[in-house]
Amino acid sequence: MRVVLVATRNPLNIGAAARAMSNFGFNQLRLVGPYEPSFREARSAAGAADLLRGAKAYVSVAEAIADCSLVVGTTSLGSRKPKHALRSLEQSVIKIREQLRFSRVALLFGSEKRGLSNDDLSYCDQLLYIPTHEEHSSMNLGQSVAICLYELIRDDSGGKGTECQDQNLQRVTAAKLELLTSVLADILRECGYLKSGGSSEETRRLVRRMRLNERDAETWLGVLRQVSWKLRSNQHL
Repeated sequence: MRVVLVATRNPLNIGAAARAMSNFGFNQLRLVGPYEPSFREARSAAGAADLLRGAKAYVSVAEAIADCSLVVGTTSLGSRKPKHALRSLEQSVIKIREQLRFSRVALLFGSEKRGLSNDDLSYCDQLLYIPTHEEHSSMNLGQSVAICLYELIRDDSGGKGTECQDQNLQRVTAAKLELLTSVLADILRECGYLKSGGSSEETRRLVRRMRLNERDAETWLGVLRQVSWKLRSNQHL
C-alpha cells in the first residue's frame, strides 16, 4: 500500500498521517508537491520519525503512482458530480484488500483546502468516501488517513481474503496506463477529435474505465501505435 498525499499544506497533518500509518503497519508514504519542505521534522509524527524521513517526494501524481495497479482517490465530492465509481470506505476496502495480495495499490488524499483536483481524480480507478454528517463532510487529513487504514487492517473474514482468479491476468500499472492514455490522446488530436493542447482528463478516465490487464494493455498499445503510424504516413502522401 502506498499512501499518497497530494499538495498537503500543513506539515503537522503530514506528521499525523505518518503516525497513523505507523500505528496500523503501513510504511510507504509518498508526497506530491508538499507545500512546506520542512514536513520531515513534523512533531506530530510521534513514533513515526523514521517513516517520515523515508517518505518520497514527487513532482506529479503520475510519477507517484507509476508502479501501482490500482489507484483509489478519497473525496467528499461536495458539489462535484462523480465521474468514477464512487464507493463507501467499507465497500472499497474489499477491492483494495484483494488487489494488495498480488500488486501495489495507491490511496490518494488531497490538500486540506480543496481535496483532490479534477486532474488528480482522473488518475484514479475508483473513489471512496467516508460516511460523515451531511452538514460537515470535510475531515481532517490525519483522521481520514487513520480511518481508512484502520478499516483496511480490520479483519471481518477470519483471515480469509479473496484471491485473484487468474494471476496471469494481473492489472496493468499506472505508468503503462498513462503511456496508453498519451498515445490515444495524440491520435485523437491528430484526427481532430481533441483540440490541440486539450485536456487529457477524459481520455485518461476512458482508459481507466476499460480496467485492462497487462496483456490487453500491450495489445492496445500495439494497435494504437500502428494507427498513429498510419495517420502520419498518410499525411506525407
